Amino acid sequence: MSAVDTAAARPPAQAGPKVAPRITPLSTVQHGALLTWRSLVKIKRNPEEVLGLTFMPLMFVALFVFVFGQAMMGDWQAYRDFIIPGITAQSVIFATIGTGVSLNSDIEKGIFDRFRSLPIARSAPLIGAILGDLARYMLTVVMVLLVAMLIGYRPAGGPIGVVAAAAVVLVFAFSLCWLSAFMGLLLRTPMAVNIFGSIWMFPLTFASSTFVSPENMPGWMAAFAEINPVTHVTDAMRGLLEGGPFAEPLLWTVVWTVGLTAVFFPLATRAYRRRS
Repeated sequence: MSAVDTAAARPPAQAGPKVAPRITPLSTVQHGALLTWRSLVKIKRNPEEVLGLTFMPLMFVALFVFVFGQAMMGDWQAYRDFIIPGITAQSVIFATIGTGVSLNSDIEKGIFDRFRSLPIARSAPLIGAILGDLARYMLTVVMVLLVAMLIGYRPAGGPIGVVAAAAVVLVFAFSLCWLSAFMGLLLRTPMAVNIFGSIWMFPLTFASSTFVSPENMPGWMAAFAEINPVTHVTDAMRGLLEGGPFAEPLLWTVVWTVGLTAVFFPLATRAYRRRS
């Protein structure tokens, strides 16, 4: 038998173990963007979620402006101008609970088990879910401001102030989404996530400058409202929308955003690895 025949008859060498591709920060961004698109596609398939994010804020605008406005300030137009930034912030902040509920539901359905089998960054499914939710929250902001303008609200800050105020609340919501995601991965059921999320959301949003100035609160509650991150977000938005001072509350909003993200981003990622 010739050397050529011997080489042809020899079985091919077994390939070595396949090495998983290295996950880099750039690939993490790419994976997160791809899964963000998946989250946006879910909006088309579940339009009732969008309706909930739009109609609830509209009810708050109508109820608080026309029911409480005259009693609070003696003039519902003045209270309208005061409360619109607060309602916008409250609506977006409450909506962040949905991030944890949605993640918890996806894990129960086994979707995240499929993600874990893919060669993608561990944080990519969380990033995709949160960025997709931010698109929903942007719609909430637009709807609240549109309805406010229909009842006569005219932000003195102009278009630049409106865009800047929307950016402030959405950036802060990004940090709260990581807290909500951590809760969604830590608790067992979507109902539990919703209940515990509401427990800490109510004191944050109502014990703040959202509906009433802290000056009109009892001393102990006013002290809490002054350091409440929702107060900083609302005051920053109020200053940007009305053309007033906003530097100090904006600085505190940035501090809170960075701090919350720095704490709950790694915690949520670790909880995801353990849960999925």
